[in-house]
Amino acid sequence: MRSGGLLREVYIIEGVIGVPKKVGILSIFLMFLLAAGLTGCGQQTSKPAETPKAKVLKVGSETTFAPFEFQDEKSKEYVGFDMDLIRAIGKEMGVEVQIQSMGFDGLIPALEAGNIDVAISGMTITAERAKKVDFSTPYYKSGLSMVVKVDNDTLKTFKDLEGKRIAVQIGTTGAMEAKKIKDATIREFNNAPEAFMELKAGGVDAVVNDLPVNEYYIAQAGGKDAKVVGEPLTSEEYGIAISKKNTETTEKVNKAIEALKKNGEYERIYMKWFGKKPPQ
Repeated sequence: MRSGGLLREVYIIEGVIGVPKKVGILSIFLMFLLAAGLTGCGQQTSKPAETPKAKVLKVGSETTFAPFEFQDEKSKEYVGFDMDLIRAIGKEMGVEVQIQSMGFDGLIPALEAGNIDVAISGMTITAERAKKVDFSTPYYKSGLSMVVKVDNDTLKTFKDLEGKRIAVQIGTTGAMEAKKIKDATIREFNNAPEAFMELKAGGVDAVVNDLPVNEYYIAQAGGKDAKVVGEPLTSEEYGIAISKKNTETTEKVNKAIEALKKNGEYERIYMKWFGKKPPQ
């Protein structure tokens, strides 16, 4: 054999278990290649795992219901008591909250169709609605009241609304109760501001809506033109509406509300928008 050739024989130290005394250099070369290949495989790093996308909570709301939900004129963001609350709930749940503005009467159909996960919009918990959707634990106590022009001294109670023209927001409990008033003419509007504008223009005698919304309107816009009169007609509770198919979300929302009440965040949000502590 030629010196330095591939077939030059070498000797292996005796005593190594399982290795023959005499091996061709080609075999050793192949063994080295195999070992190098295995080492290389061990050093390969897998691709970094993709960062999981943040879970999203799709929230439907009729965003002209101040002080619960409305659009800030400067930032164009949706703000209000409900908006602060649902964002705090989302943070507690570890999800990203996305607000979708839609008509109030379209909220429950959107839940049933799976287009949104929850609806928060000053929605009163009623037996009729509870047939279609589930509700969270109540988060706000409300009631219906009436608003009339500031110079109107004849309308003082709901009984006085018989035979009168009443503006309401479509799909609300205010609309439901107003339709029970004898001989009253009911005019339904898409949102509360439209109903108040109709009162200001003289197209109706009164507006029937939720007390905190009426009070906010008087304080912010209608103080010179309108006033709240009479005692609240009803005692109502607001809840977050959730599809009956999504019981897991209902449980998580309820746990988040409970946590916010315990850690003081709920009270902080309440005082921010209503200037007083929530009722016990």
